[in-house]
Amino acid sequence: MARLQIQGEAAFDKFAAGQTKKTLVKRGMMRTGMGIVQEEGFFRLWQGMSPAIYRHVVYSGVRMTFYEFIRDDVIGKNEDGTIPLSTAVFGGVLAGGVAQFLASPADLIKVQVQMEGRRKLQGLEPRVTGAMDAAKKIWARGGVRGLWAGWGPNVQRAAFVNLGDLTTYDTAKHVILNNTNLKDNYFLHALASACSGLIAAVLGTPADVIKTRVMNQPCDANGKGMFYKNSFDCLMQSVRKEGFWSLYKGCVPCWIRMGPWSLTFWVTYEELRKLAGRSSF
Repeated sequence: MARLQIQGEAAFDKFAAGQTKKTLVKRGMMRTGMGIVQEEGFFRLWQGMSPAIYRHVVYSGVRMTFYEFIRDDVIGKNEDGTIPLSTAVFGGVLAGGVAQFLASPADLIKVQVQMEGRRKLQGLEPRVTGAMDAAKKIWARGGVRGLWAGWGPNVQRAAFVNLGDLTTYDTAKHVILNNTNLKDNYFLHALASACSGLIAAVLGTPADVIKTRVMNQPCDANGKGMFYKNSFDCLMQSVRKEGFWSLYKGCVPCWIRMGPWSLTFWVTYEELRKLAGRSSF
């Protein structure tokens, strides 16, 4: 997905042209995947998996705990047990943003590790050799602030994703419960998670594209990005040079990833709550 999101990126292509004569052919999702397998090896499809796991440990733990705290203890439900849409929206956006801010260093490392294959094909010198090497170099170059480079678009992306995921799941589940004869079971959880995965992908992809491009850009000696001043500048450059739909590069693989993830996460989470003697989410 990250490879698709930077295809055609004018700033990177101009930078690479000054470093090498090699160019990359634009590909769709399937050709990108096959190209990675053929040119870099099958297991490169899992490149960046370790920082992705670290990120989810922090991100998922914080967002779920914080959202439920906002929903139940800070704002509260309606007298009939339903959840006001405004509460779900506010809780989803705030919980997602806070969780992603805390997990941003792992996301930065993941993006840089995943981009090494593209740099190799461009004939550029390797930037990092792995997750630990990336963390050390980011720290050496920018210290603590360097680890949070690109946190702005990262938090914006998480806010939109959780608006689609947490808010949609919570709202869809209770709307279905209150307006149909379905019971609070596996089928209901799967149905609500299908809604949340689709909406999360649609809302989150533009911010994900911006996040990936800002995090992947090289930095100068002062740790400042060489391509974009900030996420808004990246947004404007991408739309102006590549068109509006460049913001939806990688949307299909994003949905393919988030759909099964949402289904697996919510069904598992609901069952774990039941086993722990907690009420349904």
